[in-house]
Amino acid sequence: MATTAERVRQLVADNLEVDGQPVAVPADLSVSLTDVGVPSMDFVAFAKVLVREFDVPLTPDDCAGFSSLKDLAAYIDAQAA
Repeated sequence: MATTAERVRQLVADNLEVDGQPVAVPADLSVSLTDVGVPSMDFVAFAKVLVREFDVPLTPDDCAGFSSLKDLAAYIDAQAA
C-alpha cells in the first residue's frame, strides 16, 4: 500500500496544474503548493480531494498554511492516528 506521502504526491499530480502544466513535486515533498504557484481557488478543490481521500478535517486555509507538502502528509498521518 502506498504511503501517505506517495498518495499526496499522486493526488497533486492528478488534480493540480499551473499554467496548464501538472505541478512538479519533488520526491521529498519539500515544496508548498503556494511556492509552486497553485492558485488559491485550486486550494479549495484540492482540500476537498484530500478530505475525501483521507477522511481528515482540512480547510483550504490549512492547505495553504503548510510550509511543505511533507508537513501536509505528516498532518494527515497524525490525524489518522
